[in-house]
Amino acid sequence: MAILGLILLIIGLIAGIWILWVIGLILLIVGLILNFVPVGGTRRRWY
Repeated sequence: MAILGLILLIIGLIAGIWILWVIGLILLIVGLILNFVPVGGTRRRWY
C-alpha cells in the first residue's frame, strides 16, 4: 500500500493532478502506519 501511495504521489506531482497527489499521500501514510503497527493478532505466544 505504501508503494502504491508513493507511485500515485509521483504521478500526481509530474502530471500536475492534485487529486492523485492527495490520494497518494493518504495511501503512503496509511501504508507506513500499517507496516509498523501489528494488526490481527500477530503477537507471539510463548508456552
